[in-house]
Amino acid sequence: MKSYQFEEYGAPLVENTSEAPSISGDEVLMDVTACGVCHSDIHIWEGYFDLGNNKKLDIRGGRELPHTLGHEIVGTVTAVGENVTDVKVGDKRVVYPWIGCGQCSICASGEEQLCNRPRQLGIDVAGGYSDTLLVPHSRYLLDYGSLPKELACTYTCSGLTAYSALQKVKSRADGGKLLIIGAGGVGLAGMAIAKSVTDAEIYVADIDPEKRKAGLEAGAVEAIDPSDPAAFKSFMGMTGGGVNATIDFVGAESSAAFGAKVLTKCGNPGIGGRLGGGLSKPLPMVPFKAISVEGSYVGNLREMQELMELAKAGKLNELAITPRPMKEAYNTLEDLRAGKVVGRVVLQS
Repeated sequence: MKSYQFEEYGAPLVENTSEAPSISGDEVLMDVTACGVCHSDIHIWEGYFDLGNNKKLDIRGGRELPHTLGHEIVGTVTAVGENVTDVKVGDKRVVYPWIGCGQCSICASGEEQLCNRPRQLGIDVAGGYSDTLLVPHSRYLLDYGSLPKELACTYTCSGLTAYSALQKVKSRADGGKLLIIGAGGVGLAGMAIAKSVTDAEIYVADIDPEKRKAGLEAGAVEAIDPSDPAAFKSFMGMTGGGVNATIDFVGAESSAAFGAKVLTKCGNPGIGGRLGGGLSKPLPMVPFKAISVEGSYVGNLREMQELMELAKAGKLNELAITPRPMKEAYNTLEDLRAGKVVGRVVLQS
């Protein structure tokens, strides 16, 4: 099998070949046909998250090198273990990658994406920047029907992250106004899904004019530049006093601060992005405005199943996708880190 891996954190990806893994029991082996490139891949590749104030969260432990990135995966089943009965060789499936230990109380609750001993594909174990993938259980394989494989794979992270975050703010946003911060891959996925999840009036914010344009094309009422000194006053005017909920798909200090600032009373800022930094908020304003801050980390398997049903039913808007060959994995990471990607790049074997 051929994989594109990093052998040291932050080093260029290299092409390595190895024997395909053997399987048994509940395991499934797949040929990877498409794999999306996510900003989270950059954090894993670099080995840390920025916590602000010159602090970093070191995430280099517990991962064998060389490591294969890639968690937005679609493929074709090539072999199944003796216990597998619900998929067969030749089936085309999208892969839920947020796999837990399967034994703890968190996994038993159905929230295994939050497991403290994760086995997440492309994060903790080998992922989809490869032509071959081992999936530990067939329950993580979902039928994507007639959807293009390049689109189906994006639903496992950018789509799922957006869907789960939207569900969390839905009760505040319905019938009101929602601001999506960040019109990158996840933000635009949120725009594509939002109309099927909430009836809120949707706005988008991004510092990049090209991404603001993409947000408008995706259906936003207005697009604003939060770095503009006049943006706050202008936005509060156009919304009649702020929005009922925000979802920050950037996760930077400036974006989180802007999201909290433009909330009306009883507003809900949701944070799903992980670019890095710290969040500072005058504490008296939390009770005065009765706001609640909520984090959102991808989504659970049930939400993934719900999202795929919406997608197969044609209820989601299209997402801007740029296909590239798998051998362009390293160049794509560099382009994404430099902010040169609009929408989602999907690698193809």
